[in-house]
Amino acid sequence: MKRTGGQLIVEALKANGVERISCVPGESFLAVLDALHDSDIKVLVCRQEGGAAMMADAWGRLTGEPGICMVTRGPGATNASAGLHIARQDSIPMILFIGQVQRDAREREAFQEVEFRRAFTEFAKWVGEIDDAARIPEFVTRAFAVATSGRPGPVVLTLPEDMLRDEVEAPEAKPYMPVAAYPARSQLADLHRRLIAAERPMVILGGTRWNEEAVAGIRQFAERFSLPVGCSFRRQMLFDHLHPNYVGDVGIGINPALAKEIKEADLLILLGGRLSEMPSSGYTLVDIPYPRQQLVHVHPDPSELGRVYRPDLAICASPTDFVAALADLDAPSETPWGERTERMHAAYLAWSKTPERSPGAVHMGRIMDWIEANTADDAIFTNGAGNYATWLHRFHRFRRFNTQAAPTSGSMGYGLPAAVAAKQLFPNREVICFAGDGCFMMHGQEFATAVQYDLPLIALVINNGMYGTIRMHQEREYPGRVSATALNNPDFAALARAYGGHGETVMTTEEFGPAFERARASGKPAIIEIALDPEAITPSRTLTEIAQTKGR
Repeated sequence: MKRTGGQLIVEALKANGVERISCVPGESFLAVLDALHDSDIKVLVCRQEGGAAMMADAWGRLTGEPGICMVTRGPGATNASAGLHIARQDSIPMILFIGQVQRDAREREAFQEVEFRRAFTEFAKWVGEIDDAARIPEFVTRAFAVATSGRPGPVVLTLPEDMLRDEVEAPEAKPYMPVAAYPARSQLADLHRRLIAAERPMVILGGTRWNEEAVAGIRQFAERFSLPVGCSFRRQMLFDHLHPNYVGDVGIGINPALAKEIKEADLLILLGGRLSEMPSSGYTLVDIPYPRQQLVHVHPDPSELGRVYRPDLAICASPTDFVAALADLDAPSETPWGERTERMHAAYLAWSKTPERSPGAVHMGRIMDWIEANTADDAIFTNGAGNYATWLHRFHRFRRFNTQAAPTSGSMGYGLPAAVAAKQLFPNREVICFAGDGCFMMHGQEFATAVQYDLPLIALVINNGMYGTIRMHQEREYPGRVSATALNNPDFAALARAYGGHGETVMTTEEFGPAFERARASGKPAIIEIALDPEAITPSRTLTEIAQTKGR
């Protein structure tokens, strides 16, 4: 039976288990939109392609399966590139379908034409264009395989609009086959010997390709060997923060005591992550290319092993497959580093205790204490980028897997689209977005998407009237010379109500709890604007104090 290219795209998505896509519609893929009309795949219509791509990233981040996004050519695709960049740096499986100019118009700089294989090579693992509708099952199957294998990441497939209208004979689409990567027995034996001989071992978890079983397995392994475990930047949900083996997050603003322990470790097991610039504190925790510590690097992509750090033991395996194999390792009767692990956990608890004082009428430390006492362990927290995120990363105690969606690439604007995606995936769990005033405005229009689809997330907009991180750096480097960082913002609570949601404004610490409860009870998407004093730029230092450090 002949089917159109648009129908074949939808059939291939269905065969690969796709239940939802995000999109901003365009005339270049009308044939796909028409085929979706007769499909049970949910379509989340977004307000800007960057937000749509970030939602697809969040789906991939929270499920481990590729998030699917569809946009039109030219400005639609270039808007979506922000989400592609996040997925690439964060190792998130995602497939971006782009409607393209018709085939006989290529290379003429036709309306909104972009040659995406040249433009997006740095943003994606693979960029392909489907010239023949009969090859759609082949291309889509490959896209899923590439997006999920090795180090996961985004794939781009461009779809010439006339190809999508073609009626052709094509094979029935079949689901892709996931690629496993197991550690060798000799490598496990080598790891065991190194671990038994160590005096100051340390484990750092990161990356993707985790699941509930792997998270439980690494916890059990840490317990058996009394190992201290840290989590890489914005991968904090991989280990229970109140577990006695947890020692803190290895990211921006790392606990100095933890940084010292990592530098002084004699065995460092890096599991799943790359230890890139942010988690390595600007590549200072581990020497390049030859670490002082014995380095065991476990990663599912062989091209990442030895790329920056030369490991003493390189194991090409996904976290899920590697952790499953750890169950066979026998723990020693005594672990001489057990007391060190206890000390490191105590240091984390002290570091993550909220400060007692803060400038202004709103004390973010006390607000974090309220959140910790009044939200469930399975609540999902999302955020973009900015100094405001320090309050979440340092003071929230992540207890369970799949409770965090935040970009390791440091992209602003991510928190709200991610919260929309998370709430659609997990409608029975509370979803809380942290955003700064500058961060929120980059994709704040997706609040309309939350309202349209009745997704009652709660967005905390921490408003200090400036691009806070840049202002902090500005005061540090050029004190007193404020330039291009001040913001004049809307009334965010009124904005929420204008969209059809619930809005609150918090001017004092005491107002936060009741405002949050009203937002929660409203059953609507909600924005709680928190008016934060600009001086409260970090938990430990004011803006004035940072400016005074110049020249010291």
